Amino acid sequence: MTKRMIIMIGCVLLLIAVLAFGKFLQIRQLIASAPKPSAQTVTVIEVKSQQWRPQLAAVGTLTPVRGADLSTEVAGLVRSVHFKSGQDIQAGALLVQLNADSDIAQLHALEAAAAQAAIVLKRDQAQLAVQAVSQAQIDADLNDLKAKRAQVAQQAATVDKKAIRAPFAGRLGITTLNPGQYVNAGDKLVTLQTLDPIYVDFSLPQQQLAGLAVGQVVNVSVDTFPGQTYSGKINAINPKVDPATRNVQVEATLANPKRELLAGMFANVKIDVGDTQQWLTVPQTAITYNPYGSTAFIVSKAGAARPGQPASAASAPSAAGAASAPAGAGGDQLVVHQVFVEAGPTRGDQVAITKGLEAGQRIVTSGQIKLKNDTPVVIDNSVQPANSPNPTPQEK
Repeated sequence: MTKRMIIMIGCVLLLIAVLAFGKFLQIRQLIASAPKPSAQTVTVIEVKSQQWRPQLAAVGTLTPVRGADLSTEVAGLVRSVHFKSGQDIQAGALLVQLNADSDIAQLHALEAAAAQAAIVLKRDQAQLAVQAVSQAQIDADLNDLKAKRAQVAQQAATVDKKAIRAPFAGRLGITTLNPGQYVNAGDKLVTLQTLDPIYVDFSLPQQQLAGLAVGQVVNVSVDTFPGQTYSGKINAINPKVDPATRNVQVEATLANPKRELLAGMFANVKIDVGDTQQWLTVPQTAITYNPYGSTAFIVSKAGAARPGQPASAASAPSAAGAASAPAGAGGDQLVVHQVFVEAGPTRGDQVAITKGLEAGQRIVTSGQIKLKNDTPVVIDNSVQPANSPNPTPQEK
């Protein structure tokens, strides 16, 4: 009975082993017959070392050295307009003349009264010499003459207010003022702006204050004139940091001889600070930013050691990578490996890499979304992502 039980158990175990081996062969055949992953087309660039000088970047606004909306202190009827819209004028030039006939007439009356007071004073002074009048009369005459001359000066100032003149040299704006138009005190007549030189006002975070100094060179560009840079110097740094934003306001002066830059323009400001440094640079499109860190894909031959992997480990490449990697230039099989990188400062389309890459390595610049470790790739650089440290807007 025991012998039969042992034989039965052995047969059952043999049957299980045969079934398991058959299942193993079936699974192996399925794996072997599975379709190989297709190669992904990507663009690639070689990591290069470049010299960069550290820069501070900011967004600024152009403001005039002198600028004002001219108006009148007194109301009146416009008699004549002595300028044209957009005209360049000098300081003191007559711009608008208001009707001042009644004021001038009043001025002449006051001048006549002051002249009469002067005559009375002179006559009484002659009579004082012969004791015909008292000293008190002379004092009264002198005070009366001073009062009348003060009234003349006051009326003359009122007449002068009817002539609006340019307080400084600059360029006039567009106006709709016409002769015969009545204006009230404080009404805007025309804007006047001094365009050469011109200020650029911008703000920087307080932690960048150590790199700023009066007299430092700034480079300014505007979207109106792409590819053109205007140089200037910092002339003032606000002694107070804004407690709401923790930014400090900075003002720089730019030469504007052609008067191309206008007040109110948006401007990109860059300031060179420190000494020139050597950086590994790549296009910003080559870096994938994730919550757990920034990554990049390095292209290498199938079977080659991964970055950070010992060379001995390269002798046993993964079956997927070795079996499915396509032939690259010269018949080499190319695959990608994902690595963590640390990104540094940016400049235009480029970003500096402080850790994770080496000069001469080839990294993927587009097509990363379809990649993973050991994915076979085909390189097609017919269309490359932008990689300029000083990009300019492209018109289409």
